[in-house]
Amino acid sequence: MKRQWLLFSQVVTVLVAIWFVLTTLKPEWLKLRTSHISGVTLLEAAPHPVGVPMPGSLSSAAKVASPAVVSIATTQANAPAHPFQNDPWFRFFYGDREDDAPQQGLGSGVIVSPEGYVLTNNHVIEGAKEIEVTLSDSRRVVAQVIGTDPDTDLAILRIKLERLPVITLGNSDAAQVGDRVLAIGNPFGVGQTVTSGIVSALGRNQLGINTFENFIQTDAAINPGNSGGALVDVNGHLIGINTAIYSRSGGNMGIGFAIPVSTARQVLEGIVRDGQVVRGWVGIEPMELTPELAETFGLKQTEGVIVTGVLQNGPAANAGLRPGDLLWKVSGQPVKNVGDLLTQIASLTPGKSAKLEVVRRNQNLILDVTPSQRPKPKLQK
Repeated sequence: MKRQWLLFSQVVTVLVAIWFVLTTLKPEWLKLRTSHISGVTLLEAAPHPVGVPMPGSLSSAAKVASPAVVSIATTQANAPAHPFQNDPWFRFFYGDREDDAPQQGLGSGVIVSPEGYVLTNNHVIEGAKEIEVTLSDSRRVVAQVIGTDPDTDLAILRIKLERLPVITLGNSDAAQVGDRVLAIGNPFGVGQTVTSGIVSALGRNQLGINTFENFIQTDAAINPGNSGGALVDVNGHLIGINTAIYSRSGGNMGIGFAIPVSTARQVLEGIVRDGQVVRGWVGIEPMELTPELAETFGLKQTEGVIVTGVLQNGPAANAGLRPGDLLWKVSGQPVKNVGDLLTQIASLTPGKSAKLEVVRRNQNLILDVTPSQRPKPKLQK
């Protein structure tokens, strides 16, 4: 053992000596060169060709995608004045507040067609009186709202300009955990910024952000102002719309969420074609399947949801679905949880029959249901 350590130390010493000699006498062999400034010797890397990406660089993806990512500035309606604005004591403690001044907002968007359609988040443009879009080449234009879908927090804008840069849509369904991605947007209004990371998780839901959630999670830095921006793969193809972050400070903590481009495409097609997103609805109240519930109902399945309520004369009731049934497949697709069920039911075509697979008293049943169109949520007064 002692002889092996002695041999190892001698080899290391020889290698270090060779490296020292080469860097001193023949640095070009190591792709290094020397320069002398006032008697100081510096080692410099060999010149790299201008315009050629460095090994491992994602610059080509950024160059492909960045021109189609825009900055969005909104002007909100005037905020109502504070009820005690004119009270002298209120003004003494809080100063003169300009609550009636127009509110400004910043976000990002992605140009997805030569006709000028822009994808962004609904919360970026919600309540805006005016929406101004700034392209990467500094052109500015006022955008028109084509439609919004609060259930997915997506909005479709349209701008009228010539020679628009358009992003290529990727395949978000093929994304895998560990894939390298870039987030492109306008964080904090500092200007277009590119950050990199990986896909941290897929199918994130039950976060309480949107009604329909199927987020791509990434550790690429996403900050306020990035909302509505692009999440792209290593080819510069769009795979998601950056939407939200988990943060205790308001800044990036390495947990960001993007809406898959597959969802964004469905919303875009629905709004442009029909003026709204048409979703299926069957009229049930589901509950997560827990080990306690499975034991109570004597169920052997570990996946699916328990139906706790069925709307009278609704599509599910007419199909024969009952409270206490375990719903575990919709159109042949397994149901993992309530969020998964909500998404699958919404994807059904209203008026077109679909099959629900349920377990009732340990008997497998297949029910034919004809979904209706999902009703719009009632506005709270």
